[in-house]
Amino acid sequence: MDSGALPAETGRRKEKARTRVADSDISQRKADHIAIAASGAADFRRPTLLDDVHLIHASLPELAADEIDLTTELLGRAIRAPLMVTGMTGGTPAAAALNRALAAAAADVGIPFGLGSQRAMLVRPETADTYQVRAAAPDVYLFANLGGVQAVQLSVEAVRDLVRAVDANALCIHLNPAQELAQPGGDRDFRGVESAIARLVDGLGVPVMVKETGCGLSPDVARRLRAVGVRALDVSGAGGTSWTAVESQRAAGDAGALGRELWDWGLPTAAAVGWLAAAGLPAAGVELVASGGIRDGLDAARALALGARVAGMAAPALRAARDGGREGARAFLAHVIGGIRAAALLTGTRRVRDFAAAPRVITGELAQWLAQRPE
Repeated sequence: MDSGALPAETGRRKEKARTRVADSDISQRKADHIAIAASGAADFRRPTLLDDVHLIHASLPELAADEIDLTTELLGRAIRAPLMVTGMTGGTPAAAALNRALAAAAADVGIPFGLGSQRAMLVRPETADTYQVRAAAPDVYLFANLGGVQAVQLSVEAVRDLVRAVDANALCIHLNPAQELAQPGGDRDFRGVESAIARLVDGLGVPVMVKETGCGLSPDVARRLRAVGVRALDVSGAGGTSWTAVESQRAAGDAGALGRELWDWGLPTAAAVGWLAAAGLPAAGVELVASGGIRDGLDAARALALGARVAGMAAPALRAARDGGREGARAFLAHVIGGIRAAALLTGTRRVRDFAAAPRVITGELAQWLAQRPE
């Protein structure tokens, strides 16, 4: 060590060295994430609690399936069904192929598509091509993706450049403190994220959505985000892929212990959506996306009945694209949308925006969560 170095400077050098090591591993980390998430080996052991939402069957719906209106809006843009493919991947050649297949499939059925975290683009510019989907999906409603910690470190102009680099229509800022804590070499300082989000909402020039990454959003966090101008929230609750579990499987030896301990950490998806709806977020103009363990159209319909504007899917769509490319992903998404349409018919719901008023019964653990909603 340089004996003349000041303690603060020494700390910065150590941090830079640690960052270089982490950055050099980022493509491998992304590849690991795809493989583990697609395998299902890191799924939550706890349920989404969506099974506790029982929609009331209408034997006389007086509807034709074709007349049900599934169109809605997300951040001011019309979409053909209340569904989106949420951000998962980027940074590797395999991720490039998956992103293009998924984006094209999403465009085919008229729903939004989210890129995975673009952090790799920041530290390894040569990976930028893996996020380019416009040639495959010229008309897709595209969300760029940036971590909250990276938002703190970048100027508004730098983030705008990142969004423009992929020709995105909107930005998704992801919050993932639990995953970072479970990741060897992950971020440990989450200060300033709220103010960074406020700066971007105010100055970016495109809509901003904030999402969790599998641990859910609480009413307190949702209100704070609304207060700084955020108008769309993806709850990304517990019940699908556990990213703490993903990191525990990537880590060697004892390094994975914390990820295993936090495997099931988080708010179940149904509870998170129900809490935010009961707290008045949709009535206050905040659009809710329900992701985290959504597996089919009935799951999506249940989430819509709880108050979500749109349901989001990641791992199931990833598997469909991995196994069948664009056509496989398109067929899967069309099937999910067909399930939403069937649930609408069978509840007598003519317009998808009316799902929140569909008769339902809440039972089991979800009823307890909703009864104990924090103020």
